[in-house]
Amino acid sequence: MEPVRTGSKKYKDQSWISQLFKKKTCTTFLPDPDDKSGEQCQCGYSRSCHKSVAVEDNFGAAIITKWHTSQHTTEEPTDAFGDVEFAGAGKKYRKFIRLSSETNPEIVYHLIVSHWKIPPPNLVVSVIGGGVSSNMKTRVKDILRKGLVKAAQSTGAWIITEGLRVGAGKHVGKAVRDHSTATTSSTGKVIALGVVPWGLVHNRECLINPKGSSPAKYSLTDVDGPTYSLDSNYSAFMLVDDGTNQKVGGEKYFRARLEDFISQQKTKGGAVGSIEIPVLCMLIEGEPSILERVYKATEQKDIPWLILAGSGGIADFLSELIQESLDPEEVRAVVTERLKKLFPNEENIPHLTDLVEKILKNKDLLTVYSDEDGQEEFDTVILKSLVKACKKSSNVAEYLDELKLAVAWNRADIASSELFKGDIQWKSSDLEDSMTDALIGNKKDFVKLFVDNGLNIAEYLTYGRLEELYSSVPENSLLHLLLSKKHVEWKDSSMKGHESNLPPGTSKGPTFRLYEVSKILKYFMGDLSIPFYTHLTENGKAYSTKKNSYHNYQMVKMDEVNYATKHSPTPWIDLFIWAILQNLGDMAIYFWEMQGSESVASALAACRILKEMSRIESEAESSQAMKDLSIKFEQLAQDVFSECYRNSEDKAFILLVRHSVVWGKATCLQLATHADARNFFALDGVQSLLTQIWWGEMDRTTEVWKLLLTFFCAPLMYTNLIKFKHADKLEMVQNLEQDVGDVDAILTMGSQMCLGNQDVDSNKEEGSNDVKKENQPNNFNPEVAAIKESPRPFVMVRWKQFWSAPVTSFLGNVIMYFAFLLLFAYILLMDFKGPPPEGPSQAEFVLYFWVFTLVCEEIRQSFFIGKLPVAQKLKQYVLDVWNQCDMTAILLFIIGLICRMFKTSYDAGRVIFCIDYMVFTLRLIHIFAVNKQLGPKIIIVGKMMKDVFFFLFFLGVWLIAYGVATQSLLYPSDGRLEWIFRRVLYRPYLQIFGQIHLDDIDAARIGRRNCTNDPVELINGELPPCANIYANWLVILLLVIFLLVTNILLLNLLIAMFSYTFSKVQGNSDIYWKFQRYNLIVEYHSRPALAPPFIILSHIHVFIKRNIRKKASLKSKHFMLELTEQQDSQLMTWEAVQKENYLVQRDRLKRDSDRERLKRTSQKVDGILKNMTEIKEHDRRLKALEAELDKCTDALTWLMESMANSDLIKSSRPPPNIKD
Repeated sequence: MEPVRTGSKKYKDQSWISQLFKKKTCTTFLPDPDDKSGEQCQCGYSRSCHKSVAVEDNFGAAIITKWHTSQHTTEEPTDAFGDVEFAGAGKKYRKFIRLSSETNPEIVYHLIVSHWKIPPPNLVVSVIGGGVSSNMKTRVKDILRKGLVKAAQSTGAWIITEGLRVGAGKHVGKAVRDHSTATTSSTGKVIALGVVPWGLVHNRECLINPKGSSPAKYSLTDVDGPTYSLDSNYSAFMLVDDGTNQKVGGEKYFRARLEDFISQQKTKGGAVGSIEIPVLCMLIEGEPSILERVYKATEQKDIPWLILAGSGGIADFLSELIQESLDPEEVRAVVTERLKKLFPNEENIPHLTDLVEKILKNKDLLTVYSDEDGQEEFDTVILKSLVKACKKSSNVAEYLDELKLAVAWNRADIASSELFKGDIQWKSSDLEDSMTDALIGNKKDFVKLFVDNGLNIAEYLTYGRLEELYSSVPENSLLHLLLSKKHVEWKDSSMKGHESNLPPGTSKGPTFRLYEVSKILKYFMGDLSIPFYTHLTENGKAYSTKKNSYHNYQMVKMDEVNYATKHSPTPWIDLFIWAILQNLGDMAIYFWEMQGSESVASALAACRILKEMSRIESEAESSQAMKDLSIKFEQLAQDVFSECYRNSEDKAFILLVRHSVVWGKATCLQLATHADARNFFALDGVQSLLTQIWWGEMDRTTEVWKLLLTFFCAPLMYTNLIKFKHADKLEMVQNLEQDVGDVDAILTMGSQMCLGNQDVDSNKEEGSNDVKKENQPNNFNPEVAAIKESPRPFVMVRWKQFWSAPVTSFLGNVIMYFAFLLLFAYILLMDFKGPPPEGPSQAEFVLYFWVFTLVCEEIRQSFFIGKLPVAQKLKQYVLDVWNQCDMTAILLFIIGLICRMFKTSYDAGRVIFCIDYMVFTLRLIHIFAVNKQLGPKIIIVGKMMKDVFFFLFFLGVWLIAYGVATQSLLYPSDGRLEWIFRRVLYRPYLQIFGQIHLDDIDAARIGRRNCTNDPVELINGELPPCANIYANWLVILLLVIFLLVTNILLLNLLIAMFSYTFSKVQGNSDIYWKFQRYNLIVEYHSRPALAPPFIILSHIHVFIKRNIRKKASLKSKHFMLELTEQQDSQLMTWEAVQKENYLVQRDRLKRDSDRERLKRTSQKVDGILKNMTEIKEHDRRLKALEAELDKCTDALTWLMESMANSDLIKSSRPPPNIKD
């Protein structure tokens, strides 16, 4: 036989293996009584295979008649270990080692996990029996090939068999092979280990190499015994040597000890949330000797067994006994009878009977898997077996490992049916560790199960546990990347120069804190809301400041000790944010549903965060998942708000403009704007609010001509031409005074104030200074006090009602802007005088002043609106497209003004003014975007402009190609640059529209004329250039091709692009327009009532009011409403009720869907099948009782007949007859 190669460096340093692991050698030759020749030892080896010492020990052989491995063997260093390569099975190497049956299992386990790098298991399934059976039933094969391997893959289990190409081991190997062929994931690899008797391995000589094989060449051969080949589909083989040849038994003892050791180890390497590795023995067929193994495992080790009914042998024998309800007094007789019938040649029947009786006392550790259980997944059966094994105890601690195992396998259905049926009294503290595992593992069903069964989320979620959740995010996720980046930034800024003073443990992997989380949320939310979690430390700025950084670090570490044990006041919101930042869709939606308040605001905030995350996510699939989830939350916000709007319009309006306590004083409208939630703005409720704000105190049905007429004739506002809202404020005050505690009435009052009751706001503003806080009663309400102040005169109130409405401001700006454009056009066409001293004219000075007021208004918009820092305000202003248009127009106007003041640049100034006029005119597009008919069309035109740029790119390519070619063919001697550009670009462009001058192109039509090719004459312009008629046919051909491509191909392509864009945008153009309408209304709501150039008066008035009179602006709080704590609580309760109504309605619709009906039908069918199984069990028991009754009846009948025929007892009446 070819020797095994050992040249690999990898195995030169493996001498430690032969020192730790041993083999067994027979030391005493005891002749086998069944061998007549006397050359066969009882160990199975021939006399020639024994050493001389073993053969010559005649005295020992004469005394001892039975061979035993512990007495007649000796251990020597192993001579077979390393890698094995199976011929015809590819280049995948398998691990193997020959070891003694007495080897310490701890050494073997660490060899497998540490040296062979096989991942530790979450479960061990040991297949017992079915070793050499060739008549295995098809059902058993299917369970091994499908159920067992699938369960092992889903649970991360090890499958331990005998590892030979025979019996159950062969079918497990085939299943592993089929699974590895079908899957490409390395994480889902099935680990199958073979514990093989060394004496049964066929062709084992090729594995022997004292220095280690690298690899050993092993050929597969299908043999029928007494030896069998190893199965190439196993990951590793432990060749257990007990000194015998072609015999089994020694590996069973080692295998039992190995399984017992593994059951004492921890999953996840003993990390947090780990449990003891469960071991399950699966019995298939089996000989009577297996009863000893079952007894020891159940009685001494508490290892559960899964018995496969219908597989034959001892498995069927035990399954029948377990399923039958036998009288304890009859058990022994029945067992003895059946054992004699099943194993007639067995001699030790009384001992086997004793074992069976002891085994049946531990029925909780035995689970029967029969044909009726085929509906269930095999991993379900395995988990139920493990859970059933615990039910002999009522202590909750006995079930914690099984609960953690159910969480690890993500089988909430089994946990619900087996562990949460009500017989186990779970405490909230018992579920906390499993809750953490479920959250980290993204197992929403378990989170919901724990919450439904008593876990108090308020007690569970501390800030320390929240940091633990953030520290457990996957390393390949976007959140982990951002947290690591913020952690490194903080560490670099805070620890610089103090590396030697770092507390112990800080150099290890980063443990993320809420500081990093707050930075990420600020990055995603911008300055929209107050940053999260900044209130947790006493020195809130210690994280960000760079001075005294190490001192601050120490303060933060001290503060962490304080806040880590604090409970979060809003646990569902914190978990919701945690789930959103990880893009856990189902988990985030569940947390959103569990929130008691802030449903609309939270959904819109999630939409904003997810869109920002999708923008920076590098992986396309993850980015698309974030976008899809943002769409879901936008839809949830729409549905909940629509439900609120249907219930109460006033409260729904307040919901949009109230400051969110959770989301840092932001409003729903602000969140929707920053989230770009256009569909949310298209809702009827939002548009209704915008319409009321747009019209202010005027009736929304007022015609435009009435506004125009009143605008030019102000006294008409005091007539009935325009209808105003005449709410009786005194009646409202009386209603509020009757029930000051009626929060609904207060909220309604607040809605009217935020929707434009400017007279109330004005009275409040002026009268608030006269009311002293120390004299306020307990039920004092500022709105009521504001109305009870003496009202303004009717003239002032009506004046303010008309001019403060945004629609009036818009109308005034439109009219005055048209007047501005007319004045500008008049100056450019008729009154643009020369430079000083001739000009400018008086009309031009008016224009200059007008533009100056426009500049003042732009400055006010950019620097004096909102409470953000100046840099942030300027950034927001510059990012707006129409503000960029305004800045361009003003900048051009200033440049043109400077140029026109000097004679040398006068004409240039006029040109710049002309271009500037075009920019000012284009500004009308934004003004008319508010129109319901023009607004959507403007959006469509804007989208089509992108198509035009693509068209111009293709057109430019053809223009240059055709223009350069024709210029070089017709006028090769004309070097004038300006004429080259004309003929290369300008002339081909005109030819597209039909201006084709054939007299300059076609040689047949070029007549005699004075021309020249002299460059000097051409430069002086004395004569035109002469056309070159050589290859003129090519010029005509190029013209035909050029017109064909541009006029037919490109123009039709442009039309097709326009049609596609129109059809695509038309459906959503109304949504886009409503979103732009909101921005326009916000802009004009914040603008002064007067339009340029009279707006300068408003600016002076505002300056005096703010800086001299020190009065705050009510319009600075546009679309914002601050509620008291009681009002806000009442509103949030109302919103929560509406959300619950929406969820109930949604669930009802879901239940009525065909899919859910089919699911419920399937569950009912499963229930019926389960009941049928129970009915069969009852029927079997009834039949057994009937048989017993028949037996008793026969006995009584015999007794009656015997006594009737006897003279011992005489009766005066005959015995009773048994009625049929």
